[in-house]
Amino acid sequence: MSDDELVDVVDEHDSVLRRAPRSEVRRHNLRHRSVYVLVFNSAGQLFVHQRTQSKDIFPGCWDVAAGGVLNAGEEYDAGAARELREEFGIHGVTLRRLFPLRYDDAANHVLGFVYSCTWDGPLRLQASEVARGEWLDLDVVLERTQRDTFCPDGLEALRLYLAKLQAARDRR
Repeated sequence: MSDDELVDVVDEHDSVLRRAPRSEVRRHNLRHRSVYVLVFNSAGQLFVHQRTQSKDIFPGCWDVAAGGVLNAGEEYDAGAARELREEFGIHGVTLRRLFPLRYDDAANHVLGFVYSCTWDGPLRLQASEVARGEWLDLDVVLERTQRDTFCPDGLEALRLYLAKLQAARDRR
């Protein structure tokens, strides 16, 4: 997405207030919509990737999810499929819609949705956004988050995913 592409600016209830260029959304830290896709292989490993230095937010950070800002008027499910295809070259996979995510910090105000999928095929990493990536066991991912810099909104998505997974286990 380029700086002049339009993004929906939303309120805390996810109602569209107006459309603005992405550059304005970033410059004024306006609330917008994003998607997060946790990509697992059939062995249960999570694909983590390092963002390029040219990214407009969290450059060079590691991330646990494919995803990003939705285009103006784009639905969450369509945006998740688009981001997965663009960033990792994954298409034709079943996306599991997991839960909504609200994330706020000094650089990012997001209303989003978290998804997951399972993929064992080849990856085609988008060179303009993804510097490198690797499949890791979840315990290794959690260990790496203690020493490497990760995107905080992606980590929040993973934290909530793991908490919901644990709550489901506890109910059994």
